[in-house]
Amino acid sequence: MNRRNTHSIKKKVKGFTLTEILIALAIVAIMGTFVTLSLIGNVDKANIQKLKGDIGTLKTALQTYKIDNGYYPTTEQGLQALVQRPTSEPIPQNYPSSGYLGSTSVPKDPWKRDYIYIYPGRHGDFDLYTLGGDGREGGEGENKDIGTWNLHEANFNSDNQ
Repeated sequence: MNRRNTHSIKKKVKGFTLTEILIALAIVAIMGTFVTLSLIGNVDKANIQKLKGDIGTLKTALQTYKIDNGYYPTTEQGLQALVQRPTSEPIPQNYPSSGYLGSTSVPKDPWKRDYIYIYPGRHGDFDLYTLGGDGREGGEGENKDIGTWNLHEANFNSDNQ
């Protein structure tokens, strides 16, 4: 190859300008914002569905426990009584070998904390609830306490509270 051909090949190879790179980054950032905002709403919906499913399952298991034994587990025995036969009084006489949940563990709330179980309850026979995203009593939106007494109202959208 002669010098002239090498020089013309180098001229034809161009890179991106700084302006083109910045425009591409801005487009990616804007698209990322839209995707993130749409996912946040879906995470809230998924958390609500998990809450409703878990509390429904635990409530049914507690009611079955009572039907089988004539009483609910004590607060001290807690939800663990649904997966492992209690060894403290009152000891259930009609405890199924696979427990009441069909698993070896009690589900955690969407924020990876234990559900709270109190018997007797303030809102019904028993209270079964989560403290929400912040893990503290009270709150609004994702931080709202949600339990058997207000589950049908569960919605993290602050416009609907």
